[in-house]
Amino acid sequence: MTISGHLQELYGLPAFAFPAADAKAELPAPASVAWRIAVDAFESEEPWGDAFARFTEAVDTTEVRALIVGSWSDPYESGPDPVIEALVAARDRLPALRALFLADITGEECEISWIIQGPVTPLLDAFPDLLEFGVRGGQELRFPAVRHERLRSLTIETGGLNAAVVRGVGASELPALEHLDLWLGVSEYGATTEVADLAPILAGSRFPGLRHLALRNSEIQDEIAIALAGAPVVAGLETLDLSMGTLGDVGAEALLSGQPLTHLKKLDLHHHYMGAALRERLVTTLGAAGVEVDLDEGEDEDDDEGFRYTAVSE
Repeated sequence: MTISGHLQELYGLPAFAFPAADAKAELPAPASVAWRIAVDAFESEEPWGDAFARFTEAVDTTEVRALIVGSWSDPYESGPDPVIEALVAARDRLPALRALFLADITGEECEISWIIQGPVTPLLDAFPDLLEFGVRGGQELRFPAVRHERLRSLTIETGGLNAAVVRGVGASELPALEHLDLWLGVSEYGATTEVADLAPILAGSRFPGLRHLALRNSEIQDEIAIALAGAPVVAGLETLDLSMGTLGDVGAEALLSGQPLTHLKKLDLHHHYMGAALRERLVTTLGAAGVEVDLDEGEDEDDDEGFRYTAVSE
């Protein structure tokens, strides 16, 4: 599967694409939408920085609450350094910014594992009042340990996530964090994360306010499930998401035989490789306790060569 559509909302606000230079459109109130700023993904005639400059001239940026960075020119060849520099330079003009997503790029524009990234934490340093931050693409992505007092939601979407990024997240000081969503991916596209790299997150003490944990889109989903079966972090969660990966009977059995999950509001396991018996046990055991269990997109068997696939890789 590839990412086929752009974000429809951010920070609870509907996404609105800032018009191209030659387009005429009535602009909404600055605080009413999540502004998406993008240029053509292939040899754009307008640099992203120029599109952003047009945006800052046309919109009262002091009221803007959410920004979505779409494609910059040729994201498969160059990273977002100029984009990040432009945003950091404009920080004083964006005092109300509370949500930022970097690289809302579809597969048609550039496959997720081809998107070149870089160090993204300067954005967190520049916007201390940010509540939500997300980034797509793992190639050359860097996330050294950072401190941010107010961040509540962190999302990193990749087809292959380097363990150094996971360790950077785990070493960060994010006392307000409630929502953590990591797409770990597959080794073919750069995933190097092992369960040991997740230890600070699984311990529960690093992010004591965490209520939603997603460790998904992984080829080691069974191993992660086994680790979560006894992980302290689970007791404080409302939602546990192990979807989009290669979860099978081994991982499902570990979840059922480990610590109770009946306190969860939702257990998301969609796109999985569990057999019918384990699926029925999950629904019977947890559904009876009022837990919403998502088992959609089940694959009954591995492919002819014994392979299992994550939902998003290339």
